[in-house]
Amino acid sequence: MVEIRPVIYLDHNATTAILPEVLEAMMPYFTSEWGNPSSSYKFGSKLKSVIAIAREHVAELIGAHPLEIIFTSCATESNNSAIHAALRAHPARRHIVTSAVEHSSVLNYCMALETEGYSVTYLPVDRDGLLKLADVEEAITDETAVVSLMWANNETGVLFPVKHIGEICRSRGIPYHCDAVQAAGKVPIDVKGFPVDYLALTGHKIHAPKGIGALYVRRKALMSPFVYGGHQERSLRGGTENVPLIVGLGKGAELARKHLPDYEKTVRPLRDTFEEDILTSIPNAELNGDKEQRLSNTTSLTFHGIESEALLILLDHEGVCASSGSACLADSDDPSHVIKAMKPEGLAARQSIRFSLSRETTELDVRSAATAVTNSVAQLRLGLSAACVN
Repeated sequence: MVEIRPVIYLDHNATTAILPEVLEAMMPYFTSEWGNPSSSYKFGSKLKSVIAIAREHVAELIGAHPLEIIFTSCATESNNSAIHAALRAHPARRHIVTSAVEHSSVLNYCMALETEGYSVTYLPVDRDGLLKLADVEEAITDETAVVSLMWANNETGVLFPVKHIGEICRSRGIPYHCDAVQAAGKVPIDVKGFPVDYLALTGHKIHAPKGIGALYVRRKALMSPFVYGGHQERSLRGGTENVPLIVGLGKGAELARKHLPDYEKTVRPLRDTFEEDILTSIPNAELNGDKEQRLSNTTSLTFHGIESEALLILLDHEGVCASSGSACLADSDDPSHVIKAMKPEGLAARQSIRFSLSRETTELDVRSAATAVTNSVAQLRLGLSAACVN
């Protein structure tokens, strides 16, 4: 008989569960209110006000004006659209500044642009995943069209100094695009408080549905369509609006803003407990990322001598959900590009696991998960020792 173990979900940087309140808000627009917002009759056109309310909630989460929010299909589209818009705004400039630890939606687009003749500077990070502002300043040239640097790293949780980055870009007259997917709902964001031209968000990282994202575009920033079609989203993003998902994103943003004041004091103690249990129980376990300048929900750990994929298999058997890096690269055999950028020597990039919590995580979850990790690492090391003896 197969033993069914309860799931301990510690991969919230990959995706989050839709909250009941979010699902409840969405359901009418799947069943009874399913009209097309672009229609001239009331059955469809009345949905414009529903979209407007959702837009207000998303704007409030980041301190923006509703007219600065464009709905997209996902964060990948938001990131691609922002970079595309900045390049279209400055067609004579052929240089992009980003970092070696960005999400694949930025890195892969930049690599594709290199095949079209653009040059890209990939800024390094130190062993703690931190970025030097002097490197940002030095990388910008007269040919730079856009600087694309994230707010919080999806693998380590390390925070970049976005306010100072924005100030550097503004002083040099360069558009700044910020991937804030992991930061939204976890740290306060007020786009009025620092110079940023484009900022990307997504629903499924804030307990809203997958398949819906948003892009903040500062009102004076230049924006051109990435997806051409109808007049939706002020003709900046064609395609019939996905009303249920937009409503879900709006509700998720509303709840994220409501719970934000308590997020840090709720989640950080659980993460610290989890880390302490593991680091005191497992020899040769090492924290990846700056201890303080990171998200309160994220832990990246290297277990020296243990292949991350082998450990993930055992943890899955124990009901613990974690990952070796970005979910978007889960099917790749390549090691974590983030850990590799931080620690290029050795095998840390193939021996690291990311655990990420949410406000739904409990102390029982982290205690049980820490025990499972400790036992699994011990089991793997025992197997390696036996293999060496034989």
